[in-house]
Amino acid sequence: MIKRVLHIVLFTVAILAIYFISERHFFRIDLTSEKRYSLSDNTKNLLRSLDKELDVTVYLDGDLNAGFLRLRKAAKEMLDELDAYAGTKVRYTFDNPSEGATNEERDKKYMELESRGMRGILVHDRDNEGQEMQKVVFPWMEIKYNGKSKVVNLLKNIPGKSGEENLNTSIETLEYEITDALRLMINTDVPKVAFLEGHGEWIQPLVYDMSQELSRYYQVDRGSITEDPSILDNYKALIIAGPTEKFSEKDKYAIDQYIMKGGKVLWLLDGTRISLDSLSTASQTVGIENNVNLSDQLFNYGVRINANLVQDVQCLLIPVNTARMGDQPKYEPMPWYYSPLALTVPSHPISKNLAPVKTEFASSIDFVNEELNVRKTPLIVTSNSTHVQNVPSIVSMDVVNVEKSGYYFNQRNMILGSVLEGVFPSAFANRMVPEGIKSSEKTIKESKPTKMVVIADGDVIRNDIQGKGENMNILPLGYDRYMNQQFGNKEFLLNAVNYLTDDDGWMSLRSREIKLRLLNKRAIIGQRTFWQVTNVALPLLALGLFGIIFNFIRKRKYTGELKQ
Repeated sequence: MIKRVLHIVLFTVAILAIYFISERHFFRIDLTSEKRYSLSDNTKNLLRSLDKELDVTVYLDGDLNAGFLRLRKAAKEMLDELDAYAGTKVRYTFDNPSEGATNEERDKKYMELESRGMRGILVHDRDNEGQEMQKVVFPWMEIKYNGKSKVVNLLKNIPGKSGEENLNTSIETLEYEITDALRLMINTDVPKVAFLEGHGEWIQPLVYDMSQELSRYYQVDRGSITEDPSILDNYKALIIAGPTEKFSEKDKYAIDQYIMKGGKVLWLLDGTRISLDSLSTASQTVGIENNVNLSDQLFNYGVRINANLVQDVQCLLIPVNTARMGDQPKYEPMPWYYSPLALTVPSHPISKNLAPVKTEFASSIDFVNEELNVRKTPLIVTSNSTHVQNVPSIVSMDVVNVEKSGYYFNQRNMILGSVLEGVFPSAFANRMVPEGIKSSEKTIKESKPTKMVVIADGDVIRNDIQGKGENMNILPLGYDRYMNQQFGNKEFLLNAVNYLTDDDGWMSLRSREIKLRLLNKRAIIGQRTFWQVTNVALPLLALGLFGIIFNFIRKRKYTGELKQ
């Protein structure tokens, strides 16, 4: 009796000890293989720094199909995790925009959400009787904190991926998308980035859309390099977009020393110069090397932009008049091989889960100086059917008639963009300081650990313009008018700049991967009856077998006791 009481007392003390320890030391255990319920340390620290309540409204609710129900469940689980580390400061609700007493009320709610940047998508589904039906779904989340508000798109729609893959990608990026919006509302210190001028770079209207996108995160400036190289020191990143004129040694020195101090550079350089005006008025033009006097400097950092033109079977379409001379014009879509749709490499946070990137007259990139302490990673590449045309050479509209054969397109996965990370040697380590530099600082011969992104096409950042003067209309970056399709240029470049300026590792959240475990649809259809019978009969058989064995053991036990 005493021993039993002692056991009860010890058990009670253990329970109380666990309770008091858990009150003072918060912890959670994630047993999933992908750690899908584990938040990063950066996210945990961000949540612990909240001094006000976070109000979240998720507009993904109501009568949803299985895919959107899975996304809704993932969003709820993520918000529960955020709330656990924020000290119950996260309050969230789910709202069904389609819920309304009348069609007028529902349409009014739709218009209100779209006016705040949340666009609904039309989903085709079937009811219980197999009838096709259409629903409007708003896969959006609105976050409010300290008087500020941000909307988050929960659904990623990457062309070429199936619905299940896009939903899985959406779940993978939930933590990054939510914390990205939250950081924009919390951070008061706005870093600065600069577009370099003075070498024929794209003018402001041609990079307007990208500048607007960057302005959500940074103070965006434009300007030329002065005689003092330290003018660049206050910028987190420098963007060199499509120069056509030679860089002076003075400017190259200023950029080099900026990199040596740990500065980051986004290079968007054309390897070949094409006269588009002559191509639009004639059927051919000449492509020549775009020599802007940066080859030696980039070679020193471990990369070379080749003087060539890359053609790819995976490319944009353009309207071409196929009618005979004298007949009424007849335009048909034809492949424009000089505008490859570059594939994004899924193994890096910059390019993971992005749509193809639209390019125009792009060149290839080679990695050189392999002895450098620099890690080089491709970001965008061509498809398996690529042709490389060295320059100087003729660029003709007749290329649309080339057959998509392996004889002509005999190369594959040419690198069009890459990221370089590590310690870079100075291009001026054993050279005199160029004339015109007014600085008392000594030449730094080796950089701090830093990184740069090199893209062999200046057009990747250029947006199209319609009209002139007051009627001028800026088209979204990456949008193709003829194909009426949006490509991944804007998000790719934004990720590139964010990665370059990311000193805390937030971009690593884009590398999270959740395995997509789909059922074998062929087996489901072909073996449907077998699995239905198995799922119904097997549990019953197991239960019956257990009952027989249990009764047999029980009968033997009590029969034996009676004989004794």
